[in-house]
Amino acid sequence: MQHRKGQSGFSLIELLIVVAIIGIIAAIAIPNLLASRRAANEGSAIASLRTVHSSEATYQATAGSGNFGSLANLRTANLIDNVLGGGSGSSANVKSGYQFAAATQDYTATAQADFQATCIPTQTSGVLQTGTRRFGIDSTGVMRFDTATLGTQMSGPRGTSDFDPTSGKTPLGN
Repeated sequence: MQHRKGQSGFSLIELLIVVAIIGIIAAIAIPNLLASRRAANEGSAIASLRTVHSSEATYQATAGSGNFGSLANLRTANLIDNVLGGGSGSSANVKSGYQFAAATQDYTATAQADFQATCIPTQTSGVLQTGTRRFGIDSTGVMRFDTATLGTQMSGPRGTSDFDPTSGKTPLGN
């Protein structure tokens, strides 16, 4: 084989070195990208719970006649969007990789109206993990979180447990 003057190109070794460098960069960047996505999902969940809290206060003062409303009630009153308010479909109440739920207690002669809203990650492990923490908020407006496993209840205000969407248990009796 004759080589002509001015002929240039890459050797196989040079190409393999470039591919190896790209692989190393990807191995470093992908975990950081996934961690950023989880952090963004958690930030969105916190913001959504704050929206639920504000919406509950508005609902109680207007359409609720002193009582708080479910997520569906808040959606019907146009206080939250269809995604957060449990619109139709198999992914009802799922937003940014978090499952949202709310429990309410109506005002009675012996008890004040109360609500608790929680969100848990839909995927708790693996590459597709949507979050590492669960969040909850109640009528006091205090945001709480924990890192317990899916399906167990959060430690909540007043020495009780918050609503657990997987079992339907709530200290509010609903």
